[in-house]
Amino acid sequence: MLFRQLEYLVALSREHHFAHAAQTCRVSQPALSEAIRKLEEELDVPLVRRTRKYEGLTPEGERIVVWAQRILADRDALRDEVGALRTGLSGALRIGSVPTASGAVSLLTAPFCAMHPLVTVQVRADLQSEDILRQLLSFEIEAGITYLQNLPDAFRAAPLYEERHVLLTHITDGPAHRATATWEEASRLPLCLLNGSMQGRRVVDALFAEIGLRPSPRIETDSVATLFAHVRTARWASVVPHTWLHVFGIPQGMRAVPLVGPARTVPVGLVVSARAPGSTMARALLEVARHTDVASALERLPGNPSAT
Repeated sequence: MLFRQLEYLVALSREHHFAHAAQTCRVSQPALSEAIRKLEEELDVPLVRRTRKYEGLTPEGERIVVWAQRILADRDALRDEVGALRTGLSGALRIGSVPTASGAVSLLTAPFCAMHPLVTVQVRADLQSEDILRQLLSFEIEAGITYLQNLPDAFRAAPLYEERHVLLTHITDGPAHRATATWEEASRLPLCLLNGSMQGRRVVDALFAEIGLRPSPRIETDSVATLFAHVRTARWASVVPHTWLHVFGIPQGMRAVPLVGPARTVPVGLVVSARAPGSTMARALLEVARHTDVASALERLPGNPSAT
C-alpha cells in the first residue's frame, strides 16, 4: 500500500469525479483509476461503485477513506515535526473561520507568521460551525475559529473572546444618537440580517428569543458587505457582531451602538482536533492563541470613543 493510493482515494471521495480527482492530484485519470483498483485488490474489498461513471464509494470505501485521512494526516504531522526539529516549522497552515470571527483571524496569523516565517497560512473565512468541525475531523484544516457552545469531546479549544452584538444604523436614526439600544428597539426597525442558514443569524435569533421576540427582517443575505450597503441607504438597520467593525470599520454616515437588555455574549475560540499527537501546525497556533490577548484588541468599538 502506497501513500499515493490513499491520496487518490481521498481526492476521489472529495471530488466525486474521477477526472476532477485526477486533476487535483496532477495525474492522468487512468493512472488514478488503476492505483485505486490496485488498492482494492490489496485490501480485497470494493471501494468504489462503478458503472459508466463514478457512483460513489461503497460502505467499505467510506470506512477506508476515514483511515486514509488519518494515515495521511499522521504522515504530514510527522514531516512537520521532523522539519521543525531541523529548520523550524515550515509548510502550510489551513484555518477555517466562521464569517463573524474574521476580525480575530488576523490577530492570530500576524504573530504566528512572525514566529514561524517559513509557514504560509491559508484562511477560509466563509465556513459554518458544522463545516469547521467536519473539516477538522477529516483533516482538511488544522484549526478553526468558531463558537464554543456545545463543543463535542473530539475537539480542544482555546477561548479567544466573547462575541457581543451592536445595532448598526444610519446616523440619522433615533437609536444612533444614544450610547446603547435595546433588543426590543432593534426588533421594531426595518432589519437587514444574515439568512437563517448561517450560524451568526441563529445566534441573533436566540438572543431575540430570550426576551420573547422573533425578528422579521425584510432583507436577508449571506454577505456581510450587503448588510453594510443596505444600512448605508438610511432605510435599513442591522444587528452585527462587534468584531466585524474591526474589519469594515464604521462607514461615514453610520453608527454602531451596543445592544443591551439583555447584554449577552457568546464565546468564540480556536478549535483543533483532540486526537493525539495531532498537527504540529495546530499546536503552534494554539500556543500563539494562549499568548495573544484577542479579547482586549477587539473590546473597543472603532470610531465610537464612548462605546466599549
